Amino acid sequence: MSPTPDRPARKPLHLNAFLMSVGHHEAAWRLPESPATTGTAHYQNLARIAERGKLDSVFLADSPVQHGDPGRRPVSKLEPTVLLTALAAVTSHIGLIATASTSYNEPFNLARRFNSLDHVSNGRAGWNIVTTAGADAARNFGLDDTPLHRERYRRAAEFVDVATKLWDSWADDAVVADKEAGVHARADRVRPIGHRGEFFRVDGPLNVERSPQGYPLLVQAGSSEDGKDFAARYAEAVFTAQQTLEEGTAFYKDVKRRALAFGRDPDGIKILPGIVPVIGDTEAEARELDAELDRLIVPEYAKRQLAQRLRIAPDDLDLDAELPEDIPTEDEIEGAKSRYTLIVELARRERLTVRQLIGRLGGGRGHRTFAGTAEQIADTIEHWYVSGAADGFNIMPAVLPSGLEAFVDRVVPILQERGLFRTEYTGTTLREHYGLPRPANRLFDTAGQDTAGQDTAGQGAAGHEAAGLVEAR
Repeated sequence: MSPTPDRPARKPLHLNAFLMSVGHHEAAWRLPESPATTGTAHYQNLARIAERGKLDSVFLADSPVQHGDPGRRPVSKLEPTVLLTALAAVTSHIGLIATASTSYNEPFNLARRFNSLDHVSNGRAGWNIVTTAGADAARNFGLDDTPLHRERYRRAAEFVDVATKLWDSWADDAVVADKEAGVHARADRVRPIGHRGEFFRVDGPLNVERSPQGYPLLVQAGSSEDGKDFAARYAEAVFTAQQTLEEGTAFYKDVKRRALAFGRDPDGIKILPGIVPVIGDTEAEARELDAELDRLIVPEYAKRQLAQRLRIAPDDLDLDAELPEDIPTEDEIEGAKSRYTLIVELARRERLTVRQLIGRLGGGRGHRTFAGTAEQIADTIEHWYVSGAADGFNIMPAVLPSGLEAFVDRVVPILQERGLFRTEYTGTTLREHYGLPRPANRLFDTAGQDTAGQDTAGQGAAGHEAAGLVEAR
């Protein structure tokens, strides 16, 4: 469908495919079609399907701790930056986004890893920045418990500040490869960063030259107050969970307003709510597919998972009653604050029993699940997009690969017909897919001069903002 007065031409929306094992639904692994294991070949197939649909990117979540009971569902995860190098080998355009924690990594190692992925993929890397919470993760790193919420975000801010300086420690024109003169790289165009901060002491420079994108696309997925501030200051794409159009619109406006307050162009940050589409030839068929998955959930296991998220004992939850009144508030929760609030508000607003809530969370862990025809899925995406609640969507198929194939082969063509989504890639890098510029180098100005005298190393992110450098992110 071409643009009309009631369907005006707009900037193309953005679509990311969130790839998780055999699907996002809790019980997807129990379907006859689901593979017993999900190795490299499985994910390579998914990446090729997503690229066939001209999607902007694929995304892999990660955590430095085992989540869930391996006796009840698949929990094994390959390290995402390693896996994405294998996906880069079988694709040519689609972006490759990996999650990595600022709580349990060091800036030099992580900056090098993502810089390497950007080189290997010819400019298609993205970093989903997370601040990992939970004592179970802390104990994997010799700690008794996780740092407090605000401390994790302070560390994350300095972490990103150090990583971006490391990516900028090589000027774009540093490598000259002049064989006759015997000069491979100009020494004055590679320099240390000399960072001294609250959490990190890093000399640099990075031991890898500046990557095709300058540095990877920066993605963030927290929706707490600290998370929204962090996103507004650093992120170029935001993955978020929003249940209603009203909540989505409010979140969208809030983050864009905060970005403007940090001196950024609000269009430079893309808001991508998650949606779990269950697609059928008819609405009734889609609802039956959704119901079949819900029937395969093991209630007692799911109840334990919900109790763990709510920080209460499983015995405090009655499957056929609503949530207890006496549960912790968001202020008492140290990790995943926004997701905790979303789940509780969903249960309270719709007066769901624990069994019903488990069913609603089984598909997307708080992300919006929608069962319908391809036309209805496209209508929902367009409605949120034109209503100012999203710049695009994080597509989370309930079952993989069939759910991704259905979206790519049935929903994407409708969005293309409506002029909402690309029919061909027009760029080669992930930043180009998202309509974002290549960042200027913070340590070397555009005239080719070393800006060491202006370096704010040691002042943290606030120092770079004061120097007028935050817009480069």
